[in-house]
Amino acid sequence: MLALSFPRYGHGAVGFVALVPWLVALSGWRGRPGPLPGVSFRRGFFLSLLMGSVFYLGTMYWVGATVSTFGGLPEPVAAATALLLVFYLSLYLALAGGIIAVLIRRLGWVGLPLAAAVWVALEYPKNAFMIGGFPWIPLGNTMVTVLPIAQLASIGGIYLLSLFVGLVNAGFALVVVSPPIRQRAALVATVSLVAAASLWGGLRLSGNALATGGTPIRVGLVQANILQVDKWNRAKAGQIVDTYATLTRQAVDAGAEVVLWAESSTPFLFDEDELGQDIVRNLVRSTGVPLLLGSDEIERGTPTRFYNSAFMLDQGGATAAVYRKIHLVPFGEYVPFKDLLFFVKPLVEAVSDFAPGQLVTMLPVRGHMMSTAICYEVTYPGLMREAVRQGSELLTTITNDAWYGESSAPFQHFEMATMRAIEQGRYLVRAANTGITGIVDPYGRVLARTRLGESTVVVGDVRFVQARTLYATMGDRAAHAAIVLTVLALAAALRRPWRSLSTT
Repeated sequence: MLALSFPRYGHGAVGFVALVPWLVALSGWRGRPGPLPGVSFRRGFFLSLLMGSVFYLGTMYWVGATVSTFGGLPEPVAAATALLLVFYLSLYLALAGGIIAVLIRRLGWVGLPLAAAVWVALEYPKNAFMIGGFPWIPLGNTMVTVLPIAQLASIGGIYLLSLFVGLVNAGFALVVVSPPIRQRAALVATVSLVAAASLWGGLRLSGNALATGGTPIRVGLVQANILQVDKWNRAKAGQIVDTYATLTRQAVDAGAEVVLWAESSTPFLFDEDELGQDIVRNLVRSTGVPLLLGSDEIERGTPTRFYNSAFMLDQGGATAAVYRKIHLVPFGEYVPFKDLLFFVKPLVEAVSDFAPGQLVTMLPVRGHMMSTAICYEVTYPGLMREAVRQGSELLTTITNDAWYGESSAPFQHFEMATMRAIEQGRYLVRAANTGITGIVDPYGRVLARTRLGESTVVVGDVRFVQARTLYATMGDRAAHAAIVLTVLALAAALRRPWRSLSTT
């Protein structure tokens, strides 16, 4: 059910009840009235490891095929690598399940609503810190298409939404396991929570202040649809550049005042290939429209470093700013624990060993500042918050999702990018090589969206916004509060005597 809360094959509404069977299982409920017996830490851990494995297999099934096709791994090794990632991610849910089992066992029904805090207390370090962080498909992102609810992200970010989804599921779980007198109270409280959030979010949407203020600008987004196997084929370099040039002129003819190309859009190193560089700069000069493009970059020295970069060219074709990608894709742009993971040697050899950038960079456009995130790093809320803190008035992201074909990954990726717009109260524009390219307003409303696998241009009006959301100011306080609450609850639970399963 949790896997079916995410795209491509699911719907966010399932997220309201997806965790209920899991929480009921952790409560030890057997359909009889009386105190919740709970389960042991060990049983809670392994039940949750199973749940996490099914969840991540159901949502990230595409990992194995990607590393096999583009990483050169034999299919059995690629499958083993994907299963290793699934197992690692599932360990966080397993630990959360074990802790929740302890809280229910020692605190009774109070342990169920505390499950929301425990979930976030483990989701936050997994997403933000552990092994560089892996913030793919957080629980709160189930609500991104339920726009009134999703507005909570403007207050406390994705982690407040994860708390909300966890509380709603805990409330419905209480309805299942509670005696009749408590069932009614649990149902009323849960429905009231959803109704209150929906009412507030609806009022915020109807206000529409962020979408009517600020300075307007017309953006052009180029989706060239270059197959991954063709991107570095020198024989097709001229055709690729011609495709981008033709689509760029279409965007300019439609009134675009700034144009975005996708990640790694040039079939050459932009700063190294003089002929290719001249072609692009002359294109910008001829149109008089600034261009943001993605290209790999080399910094020669000892050692020589490679970066996945974004170049901002002003309307005269000169380089106005360069942003270097900070959060690299594990097993895509670098391989963690190379010595330990000896069995993925072909992948190590196939993957370019990029260096991470160090600074969030502002990109000047017509007297205003915008920022960009390259591909996967748009899933990091803190990166976009830092950009807004430094003065970004427009969020952009450039990506190449050709790696993932028509799997669920591009759809999941687009929805996570959409959440950043709500959190920061900014327009977000996204240029993707093969899709999904689109424009999202500060409330998460998708104003334009392409299909996968088409060569096209998106031109639309956005605004430079200066107002800040509460989340942009306060940050991840919801996650910090969840961690503190989990620690306090666990300390209180461990002070109480352990209830034997044989006597309950």
